[in-house]
Amino acid sequence: QVQLVESGGGLVQAGGSLRLSCAASGNSFSIARMGWYRQAPGKQRELVAVITNSGITNFADSVKGRFTISRDNAKNTVYLQMNSLKPEDTAVYFCNLWTISQRAYWGRGTQVTVSS
Repeated sequence: QVQLVESGGGLVQAGGSLRLSCAASGNSFSIARMGWYRQAPGKQRELVAVITNSGITNFADSVKGRFTISRDNAKNTVYLQMNSLKPEDTAVYFCNLWTISQRAYWGRGTQVTVSS
């Protein structure tokens, strides 16, 4: 079993920055990839960014050039640096982890609110 603990959400003005963190813990797991999804009220959950264990990244078009994703493999932690935030970035952000054995885990989510 893998547990994901997110932190770093909050309220920020448009144009501001936030950094989300997600730490994974558990017994005997090998990470294939970690990433972030978000879900705004009344909308489906969508991919924000993902990073594989080899460092390959992928971003939603809506956040390219504004968000970066990174990992600390020693700490099993993934970070999402969000710059130039817009009101449309407001959502609950969920950490996601896929193991090499193809099991998926989700965090509980952290609220990000961007005011105009």
